[in-house]
Amino acid sequence: MNIKKLEQDNVLVNSSVQSLSELTGLKTISSKSKAIICEDEIVNVVSNAYAHLPNENFFLAVEEKLINADIKYLTRSINNNNRQFAVDYILEDESYHVNVKNKADKIKPMLRFVNSYDGSCKTTGNFGFFREVCSNGLHVSQIDIGFSVKHIGQIAEVVLPKMDEIIEVFMKNEYYEIQKKFEVLAERPIYDLEEFVQITAEHSNLFKFETSEKNPEPSKKALSVMEIIQNEAQNLGVAPNMWLGYNAFNEVLHSMNMRNFDVKRKIDAEIFDFIVENN
Repeated sequence: MNIKKLEQDNVLVNSSVQSLSELTGLKTISSKSKAIICEDEIVNVVSNAYAHLPNENFFLAVEEKLINADIKYLTRSINNNNRQFAVDYILEDESYHVNVKNKADKIKPMLRFVNSYDGSCKTTGNFGFFREVCSNGLHVSQIDIGFSVKHIGQIAEVVLPKMDEIIEVFMKNEYYEIQKKFEVLAERPIYDLEEFVQITAEHSNLFKFETSEKNPEPSKKALSVMEIIQNEAQNLGVAPNMWLGYNAFNEVLHSMNMRNFDVKRKIDAEIFDFIVENN
């Protein structure tokens, strides 16, 4: 199998909080008196009480915790227009890795941390899964990584838990339970590929199955999902199955950049649950 390269966007972009009055020379209302500037754009307008959490104070603090706990990882970083940012920390300890269906389809646990400068996403951390053969991030885990953010004037600092301890809890309580669901899906064949894609697309509202009301042929996204399923089945030497079906929807979902990370995570979990429960 060909392994796709991980995204490596720059998330340590220049950002600052500045007074709107000083920037514009105009008076402002007290509830919206500050501007968050990222690179050369105003990306958000906030109150005077707002404490900005720069990415370097967040993501570098996560990495420091992982390094201090001697946890080996790979990173994937995503920058959506200097407004929303995510970094995935993919755990490289072989004892954490599992295979679905055959040895070519490897799954690794990962930690995703999200921050935004435009207020569109909450500052969060959660567990997920990394599928090596397609570099998909699977966000079906319900376990969040608890941490606190303390205000120091206009700049915020993050206070993180011990990474080795929360990883151990995740591995013991949820990781292998969800992996069992992956295995169950891999044993369920897709008998009618077009019907499977149509039903799942209609339930998730991710995209329209038909090209238009006047053209009932499958849309580009529907054809893309079917093509991904067929190609992966051929490459892995298996028949099309629900596991590959879920991953194909996942891949299309995470290529749709108009949706923020919070929305994608919710839709991802909903698609997974629907396929597990209804097929």
